[in-house]
Order: sequence, then structure tokens, then C-alpha cells
Amino acid sequence: MTENEIGRVIVDAAIAVHRGLGSGLLETIYEVVLVYELEQRGLRVERQVPVSIRYKEMKFDEAFRADIVVEDKVVVELKSVEQVSQAHKKQLQTYLRLTGCKLGFLLNFGEALMKRGITRAVNGLDDDDTFRLGVLAADKSGFEKMIIARKGAKTPS
Repeated sequence: MTENEIGRVIVDAAIAVHRGLGSGLLETIYEVVLVYELEQRGLRVERQVPVSIRYKEMKFDEAFRADIVVEDKVVVELKSVEQVSQAHKKQLQTYLRLTGCKLGFLLNFGEALMKRGITRAVNGLDDDDTFRLGVLAADKSGFEKMIIARKGAKTPS
């Protein structure tokens, strides 16, 4: 599967989890349930993945922990907050850079509607037409609030 195909499964699973549980629970609950959903959909998923930092000859093992890594290709960072901050977005961007993954999602289960809580970030990924996305709002750092559109459907302008 490509990163974008995996991304589509992640978004579908996140929406299913949010519909089933609603908002307002602890982040760890969403993490466990989302991992279950992704595994049920046939994906290989790791939780709390250590992310190391290298500086010259120094190495900091487990400097960070990514919430979820799917198929060793996509980083998923979960939140359950009223509003995602720039710090949350930078955290995901850092994980992408340090892991070498090309695609990441920041999923905020604190939103009333899950589609408003999906932020997609790329790190050198070439998008293809198998995963069309409509931009709700983009910020200066290149992060986009996304909604999903079926292939061939018009996306909002």
C-alpha cells in the first residue's frame, strides 16, 4: 500500500472511532481503540514508537515517542483537546523528519466532528490521485485541515 492508501484507511478508522466513542475521552483510549480498528483493517500498527535524535556523534534514544506508526510509513499523532496548537503541528513535523516517514496525521478527537480534527502533514511525499483531499484551511507551515473527497469528486474551494 502507498502512504496515501494507508492514509485513507487511517482517516476512515478515525472517523469510525469518533462516531463510536464521541469526543471528550482521554487520548490513550482513542489510541488503543484506533490501533484496534487499524489492525482489524489489516494494517501493521505500532504504539508508542521510540523516536531517536542524533547530533554529530551523539544519539538520544527514545527522545520522543510517536503515538502510532502504521506500516512503517505513516506517523499518527493523537490529541483530545479543544483546539490543536502550533506546538502540536510542529511535534508531528519533527516526528516525520526524525523517522523519515513521508506522511503524518494529527488527529484531534476533541472536535465535535472528526473531519474538523484531521490535519495532514507531508515530508517529501508526492500526492497521487488515489487520495483526493479538499483543503479547509492551510497555515504558513504547510499543514492543512483536510476533508476527504471521493476520487473524481469536486473538492471545496
